[in-house]
Amino acid sequence: MTADAHRTLPDGRPIPLLTGEELPMLESWPAFHRATLELKCAGLDDEQARTASAEPSPLTLLGLVQHLAEVERNWFQRAFAGLDVPPVFADRTGYALDADRGLDEALTAWPREIARGRELIAGRSPEDTGRIVDGPMTGVEVSLRWVLVHLIEEYARHNGHADILHERIDGVTGV
Repeated sequence: MTADAHRTLPDGRPIPLLTGEELPMLESWPAFHRATLELKCAGLDDEQARTASAEPSPLTLLGLVQHLAEVERNWFQRAFAGLDVPPVFADRTGYALDADRGLDEALTAWPREIARGRELIAGRSPEDTGRIVDGPMTGVEVSLRWVLVHLIEEYARHNGHADILHERIDGVTGV
């Protein structure tokens, strides 16, 4: 374990590894981005989490959390592990809001998906592969390395959205 493995920022987010082996370093970046999204949602009520960014976009923090739960399930369970699992929520993208589902439910489902993904990749090599299960690239082989790099990109992009959404809610910017 490297010296920076347990360091955190003042807000509690884990600092991604700065040195060390490839797989732990690749895994440390999604951990940082997941903690960033969690921080963006902290203390919000359901109404705030359902606040859309700006017309015409219906994007919300609740929708982002749901979407990223679906992303976690898709890449680790479906693509990497080859499991045939249903969507976490009714809409496979996760963006659709259900009047009966609040932020607490989404913030409970999302970490379950993260934990399951971690279980499935434990002890695996960055070179191990799975296959994309839908869309225009169905059947294309991808490595765990590619999945993790893609996950970093996905979270980084959506955390930018989360910054804008949170700013619209209460004027707070960045984290």
